[in-house]
Amino acid sequence: MENILLKLDTCPSSIAKLETFVSSLADDHNVMKDLYPNILISLTEAVNNAIEHGNCLDKTKSVIVDTYINGKGMSIKVTDEGAGFNPNDIPDPTQPENIECCGGRGVFLIKQLCDDVKFIDEGKTVEMFFNFD
Repeated sequence: MENILLKLDTCPSSIAKLETFVSSLADDHNVMKDLYPNILISLTEAVNNAIEHGNCLDKTKSVIVDTYINGKGMSIKVTDEGAGFNPNDIPDPTQPENIECCGGRGVFLIKQLCDDVKFIDEGKTVEMFFNFD
């Protein structure tokens, strides 16, 4: 199993590093082309949430992307230094009363695009799983 770590500053421009990071992962580990967009979108949403909601744009804090890869799949953990959150408190953005509201769309997308998702450490870490089969 290979472990790849990426430390990002808490600023929106850090998100630009993710495409190169995911592209490198995909090339180095023969990730199926149809899985690549799911990984990139999920990781982008998770890092954006960590920067904006977790670390509240506090430039003294960091976001850590910790990736584990084996022959069967990939696990990506995104951890911020914020207070955490309860994912059950996020409104379902597909419900009629929430369609025009902001919030919850990133978590919804992550849940749709990953094979499995876990929120750990009181919501400070999101762990996303992608199967290679």
